[in-house]
Amino acid sequence: MKRWILLIGLLILTLIGSAAADPIRLDETSERVRSVQEQLARLGYYDGEITGHYGTQSYNAMSDFRADFGLGEGGEADDATIAQLMAAKYRPMRLGTHGTDVKRLQTRLMYLGYYGGKVSGNYLSATSEAIKVFQTKMGLSATGDADALTQETLFSDRAVAKVDKAAATPAPPVPEDVVEVPDGDEDSAVVTVPFKKKLAYGDSGSQVKLLQQRLTDLGYYSGPISGSYQGHTRNAVKAFQKQNAITVNGKVGKDTWNAIFNDPYVVRADEAAKATPRPEQPAFHLVVDVTNQIVTVYARDEEGEYTVVVKEMMCSSGTTSNPSDAGDFVLSGYKVTWCYFPTWGDYAQYWTRINAGIAFHSVIYNTVSTKDLSIRSYERLGRRASHGCVRLQVADAKWIYDYVEAGTIATISYKLPADPELKASIIKPELNRKTMLPVATPQPTQEPIYISGARPPLPLASLKKGDSGEAVWWLQKKLAELGYYTGKCSGTFLDGTQEAVRKYQQANGLRADGVAGVDTLKHLYAKELSPILTPTPVPIATPAPAPQTADPTATRTPRPTPKVP
Repeated sequence: MKRWILLIGLLILTLIGSAAADPIRLDETSERVRSVQEQLARLGYYDGEITGHYGTQSYNAMSDFRADFGLGEGGEADDATIAQLMAAKYRPMRLGTHGTDVKRLQTRLMYLGYYGGKVSGNYLSATSEAIKVFQTKMGLSATGDADALTQETLFSDRAVAKVDKAAATPAPPVPEDVVEVPDGDEDSAVVTVPFKKKLAYGDSGSQVKLLQQRLTDLGYYSGPISGSYQGHTRNAVKAFQKQNAITVNGKVGKDTWNAIFNDPYVVRADEAAKATPRPEQPAFHLVVDVTNQIVTVYARDEEGEYTVVVKEMMCSSGTTSNPSDAGDFVLSGYKVTWCYFPTWGDYAQYWTRINAGIAFHSVIYNTVSTKDLSIRSYERLGRRASHGCVRLQVADAKWIYDYVEAGTIATISYKLPADPELKASIIKPELNRKTMLPVATPQPTQEPIYISGARPPLPLASLKKGDSGEAVWWLQKKLAELGYYTGKCSGTFLDGTQEAVRKYQQANGLRADGVAGVDTLKHLYAKELSPILTPTPVPIATPAPAPQTADPTATRTPRPTPKVP
């Protein structure tokens, strides 16, 4: 009996072992897929959303990893592949490789004196030659390719500078917020470093270090990378501004920052100065909110920041298996009126390129005919439904096509919170099946006027989920002013408003039911509803008038004599 139990146990262990050894295949969803995606992203192979779903993008990333490490073709991942993936510290680099890890490599080579070109994130001939010289110096095989051994040596304490002295300190790392964005060509890219805050004399911190390093790369700064914005840094900024036709003030605002970090035609210190002033910033900034499936167009405010909402449009971004690329993308201005997708065999109008793989465009058409619309594509607006592109109503796609210029930044974000009020405020018109155009919908009523500190609409009445109107709009504005509500002030009481009311109630010791009852509203508007205290006027005593006396000089008017008939 014991022998049979032992045999059954061995059989079970064998079955468990074989199940654990099953490779990761296309469309698997699991925690081990999430771990694999995270490691592929760290190595620079994968730049999609970490979902735990092994879609096409994950499969292709694994295929590239396997090819680089001589593990054969295909994107399936067995235990041996996964083990090697998790043990890898660097991905091999060669001519044509690009990414933030290439930028880090170039920065380190420049620090050691092997590289004097642009820190672009593109592994081109100058980078290859610099690696070859470094490999020769370190006694490695001089291939010009940055294999794992070369990179491990380069970033170690053993790395020897080109001139015969050891590096005293490690090169500054590439910041994590550097994002790869194409500049319009399929085989090239520029590196965008987002602007965070203004820098000026007396400031300090990591942003100043980053600025000093970049100005050093461009030949304007030769001081220490100290992170302290003092005279030498200010003079370097002024020299850069003068050379690049920017207003010379020694301060780094958004224009100067973008010129230093994000202009592919930036002028170095040893090049001819720009003869013409830089063009104005683009009029708009586009944000694709994947969570709520909304594209918001922002214009600049008086400070030059993109905060003014111009337009909000319902969209369909990529599905979970074919997600839209996340990040900030500089639009090249490449547009076509009609486009054809050979992989899928369908068409779209008003195509505006985002990067090499995705674009803004209209809902799908079966043929090049405005009456051959894919009704399913239209009906799925407001949900993730595309292969990565951002689908819009035809009129919205045309608006982007007509008004959004080259140089505009489009941000695709998965991090914005759910906003039920925002989604509910954008209504998809019914489709006219004869014309295949949306049925005209009435224009929204004018937004109510909210004045901070003024009395709310009276009389106060209980507000709950499903209510709408001016009182709800005031409630949302007041809660937003106090920091409890971050959604759209739409005048419709939905989940976002309910949660904000509940948070307010909890913070103020009220019954936290999410209903804005009269007691809650009185508490919320206590300051606005309190009577204005004005001093009671005090009567001023005045002397009584003196009694009237006969005036000796006055004459009495004689009474008229009646006429006798």
